[in-house]
Amino acid sequence: MINRKSRDEIKRMKHAGHIVALVHKAMKENIKAGMSTKDLDDIAMEVIHANKAVPTFLGYNGFPASICTSINENVVHGIPSKDVILKEGDIISVDVGATYGGMVGDSAWTYPVGKIAPEIENLLKFTEESLFAGISQMRAGNVLDDISSAVESVANREHLGIVRQYGGHGVGDKTLIKSGMVIAIEPMLNLGCDEVIQLPDEWTVQTADKKPSAHFEHTVLATDGEPELMTIIREEFL
Repeated sequence: MINRKSRDEIKRMKHAGHIVALVHKAMKENIKAGMSTKDLDDIAMEVIHANKAVPTFLGYNGFPASICTSINENVVHGIPSKDVILKEGDIISVDVGATYGGMVGDSAWTYPVGKIAPEIENLLKFTEESLFAGISQMRAGNVLDDISSAVESVANREHLGIVRQYGGHGVGDKTLIKSGMVIAIEPMLNLGCDEVIQLPDEWTVQTADKKPSAHFEHTVLATDGEPELMTIIREEFL
């Protein structure tokens, strides 16, 4: 069941989402070859704490870091490490959660490390497109299947694999979307097959064929009009 949020809850969620967006801004500015994923986790932790929030993921079911960092064929839930070093041509998906005033903001983005191959550029381009296709359907009166079908239509058009265990796809869910509902929409699309496996660390999810995967996510509010992104930088909170 998806509960409709009160005006106060929505305000606090927007503040949490603003902090998440600040982390992503820092990620975009700092990601480069030679950095470790632990370096990125340290930066994220600093931004979250500086804005009087707490990292949502840290300690969740024992997760040991403040963000998830998933490189190339790793889809989601990658654990930051000082031993994992970014190199030219990689892509890295960074999933960020911040809790402010008891409410959570959650967003993920996949970043290129330097110059990447054209087919991987397209993977990022079309996964982001699928996210915004899904967001366009986050409207009062629609159903959840409208969102997941929009995501899937882009993936199918571009012949990309869909991570069905973790991301959005058409499943015939007729839950009615109402104004005040908030959903994290997060397509994860693969350059190869749909199938994924979990690594022995019991967190990292990897494509079964070891081809690259991209992950894009926004937290989105349904209103009586246009969908509203919750995980963006807002002047009122700066």
